[in-house]
Amino acid sequence: MPHQWLPPEGKTRRLHLWPHRPLTRRGFAGFIGLTSALIALPLFAVLGSPVLWVLLPFLAAAIAALWFALRKNARDREILEDLTLTPDRITLSRHDRQGRRDWEGNPHWVRPHLHRQGGPVPNYLTLRGGPREVELGAFLSEEERIALHDELCAALAALR
Repeated sequence: MPHQWLPPEGKTRRLHLWPHRPLTRRGFAGFIGLTSALIALPLFAVLGSPVLWVLLPFLAAAIAALWFALRKNARDREILEDLTLTPDRITLSRHDRQGRRDWEGNPHWVRPHLHRQGGPVPNYLTLRGGPREVELGAFLSEEERIALHDELCAALAALR
């Protein structure tokens, strides 16, 4: 699961969340190269015929689509969410390409809320407390959000 509770420091608990990171830069280059070679292999059969020029734009578009999708995945790998729980303050910091965004709340009022239906995704996880509700772990899978909700409820109960 792409989250980790750090060892407690007194009464302070910290949680780091990050998206899945399955593909390295070297893996990206290898995947694009191998996919390009495998897509180009059938083109040898139509070399020198007009069919090559009909197929080529579609195959190039497929490679370009893969390239852009994998690059977006690489940019998303830079996201890091840091949740700090103390007896008097809960802080959520999100670090991504757009910079850093922070949210704070009082642990007495903050509650994790799992929107089983009606959210942008199934089992949408938010923190409610004060005037604003913030999303937590947008990049997690449905099962991971459910497990994190249970862990957060337990951590907040122990904090109170």
